[in-house]
Amino acid sequence: MLKRIVDGISHWAGIDVRRYPVKREIDVARIHLLNEREITVVLDVGANVGQYAQRLRALGYCRRMVSFEPLSAAFAELKSRSSLDAMWECRQLALGASDQPIALHVAENSFSSSLLPMTTLHQESAPDSKYLTQETVKMACLDSLRAELLSQDDRVYLKLDVQGYELQALRGAEKTLSQIQVIDTELSLASLYEGQPSFGEMTDWLGDAGFDLVSLGTAFRDPKSGRLLQLDGIFARRTS
Repeated sequence: MLKRIVDGISHWAGIDVRRYPVKREIDVARIHLLNEREITVVLDVGANVGQYAQRLRALGYCRRMVSFEPLSAAFAELKSRSSLDAMWECRQLALGASDQPIALHVAENSFSSSLLPMTTLHQESAPDSKYLTQETVKMACLDSLRAELLSQDDRVYLKLDVQGYELQALRGAEKTLSQIQVIDTELSLASLYEGQPSFGEMTDWLGDAGFDLVSLGTAFRDPKSGRLLQLDGIFARRTS
């Protein structure tokens, strides 16, 4: 409780006492783009318990954030973490290409939970990612939420950590893309979820939508073979 109070007061005063040093090159790119593109709101899609949003706060971003997390247990922790931050809103939703209830596969480690079946490669590379059960969750299109989430002047940073469901989330946001300046998303070099887009499919789709790949960071390696399986990729809206 004391730590939450200290964190809340520190954030209100513009001081961050959490220990998240800027070490990774991709974090430097995030800081640069948040400032250079004059971002007014971060949409944190696939928030889990708020790790990404807390890191942005530690990196110095102090403007509005909206986190989306469909899994009930993770969402409860997310709400608790965001409770002292007036600029951090949370919604218990998955984002996709339609508005409907959908079955979410719940992983043992929670952050590998997905709307898609998991491949054997993923299970062998991360045994604690195995599915334990299913939970019916609400799914919505970002376009359906745009009017209530964003003003016409908002400049958006979209983060996608949706375990293979990236293209569906983007297809549900085609009308919102005009306000999005940066897309920060997972990119898979191997099939970790059945039906997920490949690295090439993602970069081609985003390139056609007017976004260029500007930074990459390692996200997931097979601990046994050392094979690189997944990257974090940052795409910025093309300016010329």
